[in-house]
Amino acid sequence: MIQMKNTPVTMAFLACLVIFSFIFCAFSLGQKVFWLSGLFLLLGFGIMGYGLKLKRSTT
Repeated sequence: MIQMKNTPVTMAFLACLVIFSFIFCAFSLGQKVFWLSGLFLLLGFGIMGYGLKLKRSTT
């Protein structure tokens, strides 16, 4: 597992990944590829949970 330092750049990168994951989820819903939209939805929530875990560990 890659250890990421808790810097604002890392948190901004994770936030962008979450946003892009939800955008790809909406795009795959529009294309009616439901299994891919479910995958992107779970990926977005997983990345968001990882970011919240990193934020909680610093406080």
